[in-house]
Amino acid sequence: MIRKIMEYSSRYFSLILLVVIWQGVCSAGLISPHVLASPFAVVHTAETLVRDGTLPKNLLVSLVRAASGLSLAVIIGVVLALISGLSRMGEEVVDGPMQIFRTLPALALVPLFILWFGIGETPKILLVAFGSAFPIYLNLHKGIRGVDVRLLEMGKTLGLSHSRLVRDIILPSALPDFIVGLRFAVGISWLMLVVAEQVNAESGIGHMMMDAEDFLRTDVILVGLAVYGFLGLMSDQIVRYVERFFLIWSLDRNREIS
Repeated sequence: MIRKIMEYSSRYFSLILLVVIWQGVCSAGLISPHVLASPFAVVHTAETLVRDGTLPKNLLVSLVRAASGLSLAVIIGVVLALISGLSRMGEEVVDGPMQIFRTLPALALVPLFILWFGIGETPKILLVAFGSAFPIYLNLHKGIRGVDVRLLEMGKTLGLSHSRLVRDIILPSALPDFIVGLRFAVGISWLMLVVAEQVNAESGIGHMMMDAEDFLRTDVILVGLAVYGFLGLMSDQIVRYVERFFLIWSLDRNREIS
């Protein structure tokens, strides 16, 4: 128990030291609150926003948008990766456009999405889905194409049909790469949500931060950033739990090797 406490303390020591220095500089009046609010002010503002319901309401909206966009991204990424990874013709049709689209900056697409889908929830969800689909596609495609040839030969020797090869050999072998892509996609979904919620949004954490910018409320902005960071950390931990659950065989093998 003491050893774990020491490990966590050493891991977050630099962060704690940074917060202490930050508070000291702000308390000494070296930085204006309009430039950077102090940690105590940020905590007090967070409590106020929670009590008056502003933070929970906007947080719920942001969670729904992120979850909807990420779910759509998983569907799109998996379907396109299967088409491209399992078929040479599918790769020729799908992979080229995907490589082009993934280099497009999200901000450049905002005007088009607004023209096509209006200013409601649809463009915001689609922006999240657009950015999050590529890591899922790329990693799953790599996993499918990187299946051990010896396993495929063994399956064919055992008389497995093509569908059985895909279900019993290819997809399980590609699952670790899919999980890696999902972890990247979760992080990107929050980054895309920041962009989406700062354009014609009437609710959400990003909208709350934009309103705070008009009134020079750096404390509210920092609360929003802290929420985004916390959500990113929690969602990554969830994916890591899913990874441990579904890939327990891989983790046990890695422990044996090490």
